[in-house]
Amino acid sequence: MRAARLISLVLLLQSRGSMTGPDLAGELEVSERTVARDVLALAEAGVPVYAERGRHGGYRLLGGYRTRLTGLHRGEAEALLLAAIPGPAAEMGLTGEVASARRKISAALAPGAQDAPERVSRRFHLDAPGWFRRCGTPPLLGELAEAVWQDRSVRAVYRRGDREVRRDVEPHGLVLKAGAWYVACRVGQRFLVYRADRFQHVELAGPFDRDESFDLPGFWQRRSEDFARSLLRDSVTVRLTPAGVRALPVHLDRFAAEHAEHGETDEQGLVTATLPVESLDVAYDQLLALGPEVEVLAPPELRGRMARAAARFAGLYAEAGELAQLSGSR
Repeated sequence: MRAARLISLVLLLQSRGSMTGPDLAGELEVSERTVARDVLALAEAGVPVYAERGRHGGYRLLGGYRTRLTGLHRGEAEALLLAAIPGPAAEMGLTGEVASARRKISAALAPGAQDAPERVSRRFHLDAPGWFRRCGTPPLLGELAEAVWQDRSVRAVYRRGDREVRRDVEPHGLVLKAGAWYVACRVGQRFLVYRADRFQHVELAGPFDRDESFDLPGFWQRRSEDFARSLLRDSVTVRLTPAGVRALPVHLDRFAAEHAEHGETDEQGLVTATLPVESLDVAYDQLLALGPEVEVLAPPELRGRMARAAARFAGLYAEAGELAQLSGSR
């Protein structure tokens, strides 16, 4: 542990030029006294590090000194790909690896490019959760991440609805979707998706032979599309204005909106299409947001419901118009 800290100290000074004791202590998460002892140990080992006193003083390396201790080990190299998403990396327990990888990258950069990590962090930030949603870290995410990184089988207790089931799974990958964590696992000969926050108990077992042909991004895309389509169990027929066609993707599922592209267009530019929807209740809420840009043709019960809503709208605005006229006449 101390050897790794000494290397980190040298790399910090190499990339930043000069740092105060408090700054080094904060970066390395140790006390200032520990920093002073580490600097003394480095000097005794022949590393030309020295302290400058005064208001603008601090620790620095002798001009021109460069260490070659910049090689990334496996954990740091893997964490490097997560360096732009520090929140999820921290949730998986990789904060130390990400910080170490960044220090080594900074030390390896040419002097004129050593501000690159800071430039990137100031110009790019990934905010994974969706709007108006607070997502906590699943309690067992660290254990699940360890199983994924180490190709370890897991004996798990998983909450499914109002009951708990026991599963032996082989975690192949983690996915962060709109602030929620999912685990892609092999169970027997199949790959299934589990929500990380529904794991009640996780026990790491022995290693498993990873399926090297498993493509996590491709698998997730297919499962996501299959899941989205599986929700669309009903259908409605509508007539849309051009504005309604443009607004449809905002209010309906993407797969439903795509059906409008293949609808029939009449001489007035109105598009008639049959759209898959989750349910008639959901379709009512979604299509009502389009206002006069959509007319429901079928089924009759939804058309009648939309007609009644339109009549209520007309009554409300007619009353508002009459009140406005009365106020103006006074």
